[in-house]
Amino acid sequence: MIPLDVFGSESVAADLLQQVRWRDGVTCPRCRSDRTVRNGSYREFQRYLCKNCDRTFNDKTGTIFAHSKIALRRWLFSIYAFLRFNTSLRQLQCEIDVTHKTIQRRIERFARAVDAPSLDLVGPVEIDEVYVNAGKKGRERDQESRSRGLSTRGRGSYDGDKPPVFIIADRGTGQRYVIPAKAADESTIRLLLADRKEESITVYTDGFRAYEPLEADDAFDREYVVHGDGEYADEEVHVNTCESHTSLTRRWLSPHRGISKDKLTQYLRAFQLRRELYRKPGRDALKHAVQATL
Repeated sequence: MIPLDVFGSESVAADLLQQVRWRDGVTCPRCRSDRTVRNGSYREFQRYLCKNCDRTFNDKTGTIFAHSKIALRRWLFSIYAFLRFNTSLRQLQCEIDVTHKTIQRRIERFARAVDAPSLDLVGPVEIDEVYVNAGKKGRERDQESRSRGLSTRGRGSYDGDKPPVFIIADRGTGQRYVIPAKAADESTIRLLLADRKEESITVYTDGFRAYEPLEADDAFDREYVVHGDGEYADEEVHVNTCESHTSLTRRWLSPHRGISKDKLTQYLRAFQLRRELYRKPGRDALKHAVQATL
């Protein structure tokens, strides 16, 4: 259920932030000491005094919500709508009545605060790549804008404003990872598969030539299908899970209409977080999203 009470009351929003941030006890954000006492309030937020460094702080100090003129309840609504419903920034601008630049900066600040996914592959693993349109949106250009009505065939490149994004599906844990890269080459693939629990791991791929060197490495047992020959699945050998996740990734990027490649990582981390919230009820999902930024 959508937590409407949080979005309608600043005090309820402040209580939610307090519950999430201090679930393990109050600690000073400056010196990390737990020698703290309550010291009045700052508007709807509890204020504290650190007896170690003799500094005061409140529930927002040191978070992405600090020093913001936007009410916390609007902040939380924006995060929830962005993650749960993939609402465009233009629509969020209208919903909370701020300028587009303000909501853009705040959402990007939120996305930057989300930690990168930690890969710990168990295997077997599927890996595939997709190329997305991500150019120089939002910054100065030294060349003419690309023609919107045309598209180039074949694999893209980072310099060509069509960077590769790798999809990794770990069948052992059920985890899905979406990781942008500057090149779809052997070194990048080896780096992505380096964080694994076992020395040797089974890897399912398609026929892309960058995966071919894995066959000569004892650390990998590569099995593959060649889509160009009409092969898409041979019992357990396929990359269908990755391709399904690819369609969700494209759908996530679509409302934002041409993300800058400088900010692609941030949006994909937000997408990864969105998938973690998929089966959580409204209030739990919001708490998880806030926790991811602390």
